[in-house]
Amino acid sequence: MTKKSFEDSLAQLEKIVEALEAGDLPLETAIKKFEEGVRLSRFCFDKLEQTEKKISLLLSHSNGSITEAPFINDSNGSKGE
Repeated sequence: MTKKSFEDSLAQLEKIVEALEAGDLPLETAIKKFEEGVRLSRFCFDKLEQTEKKISLLLSHSNGSITEAPFINDSNGSKGE
């Protein structure tokens, strides 16, 4: 099995949501798509959670406290919006 990236999984999840929202899938296909969507959703959530933990470690201080700081998106200091 190939290793999935977050971006690929999210794109696949978006396609599944679109297909389910269209409402024209046979029931069995819709159930399989839903199950696949749940797996992808969990995968994406886990990746986000792992990333959050890594960021927290990077922002933690030697005394054990963690400082929250805004995410800076580019070099001119604007927030990622």
